[in-house]
Amino acid sequence: MARAQSDMTVGSPLKLILVFAFPILIGNIFQQLYNVVDTAVIGNVLGDDSLAAIGATSAIYSLIIGFANGASNGFAVVLARFFGRKAYEDMSRTVCLTVVLTFGISLVLTAASLLGIRPLLEFLQTPPEIIDDAAQYLIIILSFSIITMLYNMMAAMLRAIGNSTAPLVFLVAATIVNIGADLAFVPVMGIAGAAYATVIAQAVSVVLCLVYIIKKCPLLHFKKKYLVWDRYLLSDLTSTALSMGLMYAIVSVGSVALQGAVNSFGSTTIAAHTAARKIDDIFMLTLGTISAASSTFASQNYGAGKYDRVKKGIVTSILIAFVWSAFSVIAVFLGCDFMVSALTGSTDRELLETAALYIKINIPFFFMLSILLVLRSSLQGIGRKIVPLCASGMELICKFTAVGFIAPALGYFGVCIIEPIIWTVCMAMVGVDFLLFIRKTKELPQNG
Repeated sequence: MARAQSDMTVGSPLKLILVFAFPILIGNIFQQLYNVVDTAVIGNVLGDDSLAAIGATSAIYSLIIGFANGASNGFAVVLARFFGRKAYEDMSRTVCLTVVLTFGISLVLTAASLLGIRPLLEFLQTPPEIIDDAAQYLIIILSFSIITMLYNMMAAMLRAIGNSTAPLVFLVAATIVNIGADLAFVPVMGIAGAAYATVIAQAVSVVLCLVYIIKKCPLLHFKKKYLVWDRYLLSDLTSTALSMGLMYAIVSVGSVALQGAVNSFGSTTIAAHTAARKIDDIFMLTLGTISAASSTFASQNYGAGKYDRVKKGIVTSILIAFVWSAFSVIAVFLGCDFMVSALTGSTDRELLETAALYIKINIPFFFMLSILLVLRSSLQGIGRKIVPLCASGMELICKFTAVGFIAPALGYFGVCIIEPIIWTVCMAMVGVDFLLFIRKTKELPQNG
């Protein structure tokens, strides 16, 4: 396995970002494989209604887990700055407070989400024929959300010190467990089997990650003597975690609202939208990976006071994302129908055409999304929290507008066009903030 840590404040930004991003990309592919295997097994074994039930839960699950994961990434941003600065005692204090705050967040989110699942599904107009399965799946998954949070916390800490390889290895092992458990449980237990398979697989990744940190990463050890309620550090951790958590949550709230509009079109459209989103997410993986790598690179170099490297890293990340966006457009226009059919196992022409419509409208706008994702993550990484959060708020407003006006007027086509519009508007917002950052750092002394 690669080195337990990597200093990204020296060396070629292009090489560092690509080397760091590649394991994250493979890990994200395996993370999506979790979801794709669930979708494929359920769609082929249990049928379209069960597939629609899983689709009806995706936005809610993303809302809850997205906030938790965003908070974990926020903690890691602070850790990466201290690592870049080589402030190791501050790192130890950050690790201790991160562990405590992670447990607190997970308990609150689990309790709140479990109490509101059924009413929320009803509010989102989930069809009666799938609501029981959807509720069962969510209850099982969210009852064990602490497992998801612990893995994401430890994986984020490892990435903060430049180690993106170890989380990949553990995720691959968990994915293999998940596939085996899916094939064993789903035919016997139905949708509940898919939920339990995911929980078991995530628990495997937590155990492996914990053992690795104990053996290889002394900088990430929980040491009681460093558990100090440092007011400034606690404020920095909390504000950064809330900013990134809310950024993800606001986006997901909009997605929950949008899911309500999709649900109103019936089970066939829900199943089609579920398949389209899965394919869309697969191609979006690389963009998310590049933005995560850019954020870590920016955080470490900002902590080290190397502002020119921050700018170079961001620009390099955007160019890499553009190359992937071009590939994605070509791939979906050549093979979209095959992808949807293979994923769903369905021969319903309406389902296939509806899914293709969403995919072919969204993916050409990945160029706008590339800039948005890289800048939004990187700006958070250097402590510029307000504009990325405002951009996410704009996304929320636009999605509610889509639900209230565009979808009723244009049908599912309205759902398809709203995200490209949002990406373009939000890209402009974070772009302006990035230009302001460049202007500000011209006046600051550079380290190296």
